[in-house]
Amino acid sequence: MTDPLDTTSDRRPGGRTARVRAQVLDAVRAELAEGGHEGLTMEGVATRAGVHRATVYRRWRDVGGLLVDVIDAAGETDWQPPDTGSLRGDLTALNEEIQESLVVQPSFAVALMAASFHSEQAARAQTRLWADRYGQCEILVERAIERGGELPARHTDARSLLIAATAPLYHQLVLLRGDPDPRLPERAAEAAVLAAAAGAFSVRR
Repeated sequence: MTDPLDTTSDRRPGGRTARVRAQVLDAVRAELAEGGHEGLTMEGVATRAGVHRATVYRRWRDVGGLLVDVIDAAGETDWQPPDTGSLRGDLTALNEEIQESLVVQPSFAVALMAASFHSEQAARAQTRLWADRYGQCEILVERAIERGGELPARHTDARSLLIAATAPLYHQLVLLRGDPDPRLPERAAEAAVLAAAAGAFSVRR
């Protein structure tokens, strides 16, 4: 499974330019996962990708440019939010994907989050990515509203619900650096659903 907020795969259209980009972005992911931002260099990426470093400098200019392109590549994926037939099931499945991406070693998702603190370009790109992914996942709430019985009203703040459901995974595994808990994805989802059912995310109009 793939973390909807991760960037480890991208579409690869034909053509030499696309192939070079794919090789370089794969190299960035590998270098970042293995050595973190501190170990990420244009020369190291060029060597791992098997392309001339002049090519890397010409297209991406610096490490910040490489990070931005890796993040932007996430927008080219075919990932779709889970559809299990219930809001609780959808949020649990979403959390399972997130947890899997955060606990794999080395975790590219964690390395990329850390790198964004060292590059304003990357930070802006990652903010856009997170906003886009949460926007894409709002359909989970929309479907729950259409099914009826799961949420109290049509005016549920989908973004707030999604953040509440997924935040415990990042808090436990990234901020606290705790051990993965196989029960956490479901528990966090259930807590968010119960809160939503009680009106915690209702938009007052």
